[in-house]
Amino acid sequence: MTPPYVPQIRLYQNWLAAERGLYFDSYDALWRWSVTDQEAFWQSLWDYDGMVSPTPHTAALADARMPGARWFEGAQVNYAQRVLSHVTPAHAAGFPAIVSENELGEVRELSWPELRRQVASLALTLRELGVQRGDRVAAYLPNTPETVVAFLACASVGAIWSVCAPDMGTQAVADRFAQITPRVLIAVDGIHYAGKALDRGAVVEALRADLPTVEHLIVLRSPHATHRVAAEREFAQAIARDDAATATFEPEWLPFDHPLWIVYSSGTTGLPKALVHGHGGIVMVGAASRKLGDVGCSYAPNSLGERFHWYSTTGWVMWNSQVSGLLDGATICLYDGSPAGAKDAPDWSVLWRFAARHRVTYFGAGAAFYAGCMKAGVDLSTCGDLSRIRALGSTGSPLSEDVQRWGTAQFARLGTPDIWWNNISGGTDFCGVFIGSHRELPQQPGRLACRQLGSAVEAWNEAGEPVIDEVGELVCTRPLPSMPLYLWGDEGNARYLSSYFDVYPGIWRHGDWVRIHPDGSCVIYGRSDATINRHGLRMGTSEIYAAVEALPEVLDAMVIDLEYLGRPSRMILFVVLREGLRLDEALRGRIHDAIKTTLSPRFIPDDLWRAPEIPRTLSGKKQEVPIKKLFLGHDIRKVVNPEAMANPGCLGWYAERAAQAAQEAQSAQANWA
Repeated sequence: MTPPYVPQIRLYQNWLAAERGLYFDSYDALWRWSVTDQEAFWQSLWDYDGMVSPTPHTAALADARMPGARWFEGAQVNYAQRVLSHVTPAHAAGFPAIVSENELGEVRELSWPELRRQVASLALTLRELGVQRGDRVAAYLPNTPETVVAFLACASVGAIWSVCAPDMGTQAVADRFAQITPRVLIAVDGIHYAGKALDRGAVVEALRADLPTVEHLIVLRSPHATHRVAAEREFAQAIARDDAATATFEPEWLPFDHPLWIVYSSGTTGLPKALVHGHGGIVMVGAASRKLGDVGCSYAPNSLGERFHWYSTTGWVMWNSQVSGLLDGATICLYDGSPAGAKDAPDWSVLWRFAARHRVTYFGAGAAFYAGCMKAGVDLSTCGDLSRIRALGSTGSPLSEDVQRWGTAQFARLGTPDIWWNNISGGTDFCGVFIGSHRELPQQPGRLACRQLGSAVEAWNEAGEPVIDEVGELVCTRPLPSMPLYLWGDEGNARYLSSYFDVYPGIWRHGDWVRIHPDGSCVIYGRSDATINRHGLRMGTSEIYAAVEALPEVLDAMVIDLEYLGRPSRMILFVVLREGLRLDEALRGRIHDAIKTTLSPRFIPDDLWRAPEIPRTLSGKKQEVPIKKLFLGHDIRKVVNPEAMANPGCLGWYAERAAQAAQEAQSAQANWA
């Protein structure tokens, strides 16, 4: 029998009414309370979620400064302790902790007791190797159960975790890990991705050579490796212990703000920022996010059998979000491999068939994935039984209206006409959600339903004033527990301040354009430093993409705007076309008409070029800003890191076009002079 599945936000509001005497006649009223009475709101989440600490805290929020807010001082927490608290009830109800599958169709299930045993075994191994609180453990691992075990083991003993994906290049990984001086490196020696077996042994050896602080290497052996790496420990050995010590192992209680992990900015320019987040902050913001995100507990009657999947590589912050499903006692479903099949035989149905096989109830992916499915003409009715899916999650970039309507229509034909989209927008920077969806609010394709509980998000104009129904800079005027504790190696917080507080002191500037509508719904228009300003009219690049990519001939697009001191802007639009098509005058006209009709004639590009590919980060984001800098004359080696890209092979083409544009600009300047 299908459980009733009362929305998590409704259960929370019912509790507020019963336990706090707090009643709200609208979500807007609830949200305003959450950002104005922060002490009461965050304390309510602590109590509602049954957080425990061996020592009491003095206040939920003792100091609201940004940066430097002080949360739950005196409390002790541990992310892993919270996860492992679900072992007994989830196992008794018959639900696994992790279900995983790889490209070769190899399926594994990890029970909750086995998850606990492996975490304990590896944690004890780390202690034997001398790992102490605050030591960094670097991981070069794929999206498999072993990576989850390794993360939880590190968290258990107070070590600071940091992971990079094995599809990243050696230098990109070294640039990240070298900053944090890890004591231990846990690495895989081979992977299978996009239909190919790939050895990673040489990369692991190179990483160790580049990381002189590493004292111990733990290798996860893979059948896809061709080069055997010498190591102090085998991963299989490190998780094999099963004795009295593992049976009695408990994660250490840690201060609320003890560092949990280090994640990185995109790394497309210069060295990426190494962002440090704390145990308590991540647990608490996760608790807030999942009220609206609506992830349930697998053994709770209301959400019985919850299976949570959000496709990600370990190099994207959504991997952290995927793992966080364990905090609520959900079964998490991991897919290790390419979501679009092999390059020479693309297949955008891979993840859908995975979801059908493993009875996924909550399916999440990047917005680019859904767009790829639509463009490829995927028919979900051919992908197996998807009837258990009740929610579709999307992030990474704005989800266009036409793509959402496509997905909704697909599920309507499958017998789920009311499929709920959890479209979210947040960031690696604070490892959370600023704006998201709501099960009880109307779904409006192309919009995000509301601002996240606890997130004091506003749109500010150039005068630093909040605006409604206008595009403005996305700011957060009050702190969140998961904002970075600090940036690793950032003396005096200089880089932290310049990254987020340089424009508005004491106010978090996120770097996105947002429009907040009178009904509270929001639209993200892309990065604020990638916005196009043409003839006094400002437009987010996502709006241009929505217009252009709606054409059946266009598979992908990217726009940049080149500004020269006192000269008119030069807007260049790159398009990727379907195979066999030419960018002839007729197609150029259709593209121009689409922009003119949908947006404004002001945004008809000065140049329209056919590109082989659109450069993207490993998380799927278009690299507008680096390519813009390249075209403005910056050294390609300083503006873009090929090893942090999903498709670095296309950079040569853009470098050639940038040189061409520079010559044309020089000629134009000479004529202007």
